Amino acid sequence: MLSKFDDYPIHQTVEPVFHTASSDRFQYDRFWYNAHDRNGEFYFGVGLCRYPNLGVVDCSLSLAIGGRQYAFHGSRRAPHEPTDLSVGPWNLQILEPMGRHQLTIGKNETGIECDLIFTPRSSCIEEGRQTLRNERHVVMDATRLDQFGFWSGWIQYDGKRLEVNGATTFGLKDRSWGIRPVGDAYTGGAPLAEFQALHFNWVPIHWEDECSLAGWFEDAQGHQWHTDQCFLPHYPSQEDIPGTNDPGSRVWQGKVEHQLQMIPGTRRANSAVITMNDKSGQSLEISLEPVLVHRMKGLGYQHPEWGHGKWHGELAIAGESWTESDLDPLSLENLHVQQIVIARCGDKVGHGVLEQLHIGPSTNYGFDDWFDGAK
Repeated sequence: MLSKFDDYPIHQTVEPVFHTASSDRFQYDRFWYNAHDRNGEFYFGVGLCRYPNLGVVDCSLSLAIGGRQYAFHGSRRAPHEPTDLSVGPWNLQILEPMGRHQLTIGKNETGIECDLIFTPRSSCIEEGRQTLRNERHVVMDATRLDQFGFWSGWIQYDGKRLEVNGATTFGLKDRSWGIRPVGDAYTGGAPLAEFQALHFNWVPIHWEDECSLAGWFEDAQGHQWHTDQCFLPHYPSQEDIPGTNDPGSRVWQGKVEHQLQMIPGTRRANSAVITMNDKSGQSLEISLEPVLVHRMKGLGYQHPEWGHGKWHGELAIAGESWTESDLDPLSLENLHVQQIVIARCGDKVGHGVLEQLHIGPSTNYGFDDWFDGAK
């Protein structure tokens, strides 16, 4: 099966680009973005993913504002052309590679519409390869790139219109691909002896003169089996960004120390201090003050109906909303969150997010069981 990409010198196998190198059903290729207002008044996230071996493309836009969260979900049979990033009224366009991206959602029965443009303020950086195995097979094997930027445009929701100011709405583009559990789980065979606890934290921050990123995965015993730490210069315009080999970028290698104070009865922090450490001996302490929470189920994560890679038919869209205070914070679908945070490092003040997903026991975080809350 040929696609437009086959006209470019990008082949990694003897197959056309349409055919993935792996037959793993959990193969995925995802666009993901977040956006947050400087004053913490709103957050929105955007996601679109192609699952080539499931034959599905799905997408979501999710907005948290005024104590409520609104979500648009869409799904379709994956088109033969991978450059087609449309799902019904939804259309994602790459205006420039590693440059501006645009999302539009036209009129539809959910009442959620938008016209949004992401404009980068930094170059892209590649996170380290994330590989996790259980006793039998690979659970996750993914590559990720990150790029910081701003958002502008508008979102229509619940009969209201949100104007997104390009000077005060920070954001990040996250592209990842590889293998990650999506769709329905494997069936048959002997049951696994045990499940693995997963504790994930991710902290991208916009500072005045640069952007920083710290992310780490831990197991139940507190061992960090993967970390990412990097710094990227902030450029005044897209034209000034030097490209993929930014001489101003810095990657650190070391453990991320952390003190997360959890809200009692939840698995979500109400304050945090993280210390980034490099093998050179350099370190940087950052304090985080959460101001607004966004449930990642609005983008399909652990969603009981609109979970990633599920088959909904040839084309399906839906909208939903909920009040944050009505949710059970320990329900599986509500555990995964991103919170807008105000960051402080010495005299510097930054704006970013703290993402958390804690499933299972942990000696570091004080969880005794799979879904108990903080004491």
